[in-house]
Amino acid sequence: MKKEDLRIVFMGTPEFAVETLKALVENEYNVVAVVTQPDKAVGRHQTEVQPSEVKKFALEHQLPVLQPEKMKDPVFVEELRSYKANLQVVVAFRMLPEIVWDMPAYGTFNVHAALLPQYRGAAPINWAVINGETQTGVTTFFLDKEIDTGRIIMQKPFDIPDEADVEYVYDGLMHLGADICLETLEKIIAADGHPESIPQEELEGKFSRLYDAPKLFKNTCEINWDRPCKRIYDFIRGLSPYPGAWTSLMGPDGKIVDLKIFKTTKTQKNVGMRPGMIVIYKGMLYITTADFLLQIDELQLAGKKRMSSRDFLNGNKNFENYIIK
Repeated sequence: MKKEDLRIVFMGTPEFAVETLKALVENEYNVVAVVTQPDKAVGRHQTEVQPSEVKKFALEHQLPVLQPEKMKDPVFVEELRSYKANLQVVVAFRMLPEIVWDMPAYGTFNVHAALLPQYRGAAPINWAVINGETQTGVTTFFLDKEIDTGRIIMQKPFDIPDEADVEYVYDGLMHLGADICLETLEKIIAADGHPESIPQEELEGKFSRLYDAPKLFKNTCEINWDRPCKRIYDFIRGLSPYPGAWTSLMGPDGKIVDLKIFKTTKTQKNVGMRPGMIVIYKGMLYITTADFLLQIDELQLAGKKRMSSRDFLNGNKNFENYIIK
């Protein structure tokens, strides 16, 4: 098979997927159409309409764009079929029905931001950092009936430094994902559309425990101060900068306000206080955990700007009178 024989439909929505689509275009792959989420209403009054990052890129490069509300919509399915794609590439998109992923002759492969079978689900980058992993990576695999369980084509590892937050890992995996997509396409071409792949069950025995990566919600991101300092440190960097780990405070007036925490430093200082107590010492802000003090470096009070804890304390002289709820 030659490169020109591939007719590719690309499916994706966020910035993370754009890097892979860009790589396909720059390497002159024949992307016949792009499928992305419908435009979203944004703004305070939901009056502005915002296209996805993938749609913006596709339109800039004169690629046809499909935006189905429902993936099983017969009109969409027939329109998709009309592009006569023999391969589909999926990056950071929604779950596809079999009528869609089974349509092309060479199947549909997904670029997943984890080393499957670890971290199946919607938020693999966040959960890898939250769980204190020192390594993650990207995987290409053929879509199957169950989410993130199909046969693996390729994997590439990516190291996670202890000080790294989600933004760092996201950026690294975004570029690595583009690389592995191109290498996967080369394997598909060399194998006339049917590259070697292995069932994920063959890899499951390598792990003492398999972690899932479910979608994040606000309640998922609330900090539990009863945990050890290292666990909370990983939790905060695993949600920084987005969606942000948070805790509730009660001020001297009895009002409750949310505080997001974006950056911290681990310590081995133990002051013998119960977890969740605010400590201010030499102009620095700390919060007690199950074992050691956690130094708070960057934070954001609801309705305010993100700032350093020193600047925050300078503007909130009575903060020692606040209580974590």
